Amino acid sequence: MRGTPLRPASARANVPVNGFTLIEVLVALAIVAIGMAAVLEALTSSANTAVYLQDKTFAEWVALNRIETVRLSGNVPAAGTSDDDIDYAGRKWTWRQKVTDTRISGMMQIEVEVRPADSNAADDRGWYASAVGFMGNAIAPANDPPPPGWSGSNPIVGLPPTSPGQPGTDTSQPGINTTLQ
Repeated sequence: MRGTPLRPASARANVPVNGFTLIEVLVALAIVAIGMAAVLEALTSSANTAVYLQDKTFAEWVALNRIETVRLSGNVPAAGTSDDDIDYAGRKWTWRQKVTDTRISGMMQIEVEVRPADSNAADDRGWYASAVGFMGNAIAPANDPPPPGWSGSNPIVGLPPTSPGQPGTDTSQPGINTTLQ
């Protein structure tokens, strides 16, 4: 208020102080800084996890693509280990393929492990993904007769019987077609 004379120092000492002291402000600031550091750490961890999971997904795709490439070649691979690099999804990947014999004559197991090419992991560590497939020439030709029990009107157990008038349909339940194609 204007024109009010100043009080002596002894009178001002009894007046309550409105506001915060410097120590209170510094303590509040320290609490906010610690909280923000924890939030930033959680966000960083979440971002790193998302990137790692994306890399694991791409590595899995590289491994599955490698197995399919071997299968589509039409040649049964020889037993042994091979490795190479491939560019996929804008990144270079290293894969290692192990082909081993199985107990079934003519069948081979193909195991592919993948990691980023810039990985500093040791030879047997740090693989992001692994996939296993099988290939061979131990498959029966398509024109062989069906296995015992697979011929007749209902080759699959649990299907309703077919009606004699219309093959493949069950008249006891309208709209159900049991024809196997």
